[in-house]
Amino acid sequence: MGAKKNFVLDTNIILHDYKCIYNFQDNDIYLPIVVLEELDKFKKGNDQINFNAREFARELDEIATDDMFEKGVELGIGLGRLYIITDPEYPERIAKAFSEKIPDHKILAAVEVLNKKFKNVKNILVTKDINLRMKAKSLGLLAEDYITDKVTNIDIFEKSQEVFEDVDADLIDKLYSTPTGISLDDLKLPSHIDSNDCFILKSSRSTVMARYDAMTKMVVKVTKNKAFGIEGRNAEQAFALDALLNDDIKLVAITGKAGTGKTLLALAAALQQNERYKQILLARPIVALANKDLGFLPGDEKQKVAPYMQPLFDNLNVIKNQFGPTSKELRIIEDMQKNNKLVIEALAFIRGRSLSDTYFIADEAQNLTPHEIKTIITRAGEGTKMIFTGDIQQIDTPYLDMQSNGLVYMIDKMKGQDIFAHVNLVKGERSSLSELASNLL
Repeated sequence: MGAKKNFVLDTNIILHDYKCIYNFQDNDIYLPIVVLEELDKFKKGNDQINFNAREFARELDEIATDDMFEKGVELGIGLGRLYIITDPEYPERIAKAFSEKIPDHKILAAVEVLNKKFKNVKNILVTKDINLRMKAKSLGLLAEDYITDKVTNIDIFEKSQEVFEDVDADLIDKLYSTPTGISLDDLKLPSHIDSNDCFILKSSRSTVMARYDAMTKMVVKVTKNKAFGIEGRNAEQAFALDALLNDDIKLVAITGKAGTGKTLLALAAALQQNERYKQILLARPIVALANKDLGFLPGDEKQKVAPYMQPLFDNLNVIKNQFGPTSKELRIIEDMQKNNKLVIEALAFIRGRSLSDTYFIADEAQNLTPHEIKTIITRAGEGTKMIFTGDIQQIDTPYLDMQSNGLVYMIDKMKGQDIFAHVNLVKGERSSLSELASNLL
């Protein structure tokens, strides 16, 4: 397990994962008192970070002891101890480099104090703030990111589904003629195939889109489905619609760059199955721009979040505009909106709700933390299907990246489960201009 270490946690680690103190094995954890002061500022509010601040305060209250400031408190079997650093010392070396005693610099001071106290132990600052890590390293202090929930293999988000060449032509003919599919073993594919993986099979005389059906354990043919007027324009979109319309697949992740049709396909599939679900719910996290929160916007809560929900309404309008003003499909959509069967709202508003018989779409899921993703999925009741869409190259929150956001974390953990499918869309279909910009800029 290696030599024991001391970890100093920044505030953003706790706001990212309020259970983080239990993820450092048998090493000791130190919390500068300034971290608790900062957490106190986040306790009020409805966002996930506010929830995490409150939960950590409760967690700390449960394990706290009178002598935890001197002797620390045990975190559990096989785990280290937690200490609160109350020493206000601001070492001269820190003061020379950073004279202003802001919270970040006080945290650096805490690491420096530990270095003097424990000269033969590695004292490491853990923060998701890249700038603070750079400041620490400029002073020779050890600093690292919180990597507990980081995904190491993100190659799957850069390519489309696999294509297998030189497949036996008779097997492909059999796949076309047999609705129940053919055995995976018969194909003898060179790569490992997980539940609900999609791929293209090519022979000397034909090509077929296929999926490994997790329920039947057979490889089945994927056909180009149409959902509420929207049809897949390429193989990837056809695979996505196949998963979105499949009753047996309860959790679907669709990733891809801007313009690949992630949200449009998910919404079209939901509308196609409107009679099967009590409600279709579209939601997306609110990521305030220019460091402003919603408070500066006029109106009530619904009016404040409306601008952030506009992209979802844009996708709905794309579907609406296919139909004439007197069409049955348009009437269905309008009736659903009027009767709250089709609802578009901010993700923050679903906290605490149980979602039964719901087709739920979480857009821009790359801006969610792993804990937020877990919180949402655990809201799923009987008869609910959940869709998460996102572009991992467009992350708008400062302490998430391509490896630590909730969307990639969920895909990494769920891969291989019978009720889960992931489709990565590569080809943009919004317009040639959109595709060019996405590739070159």
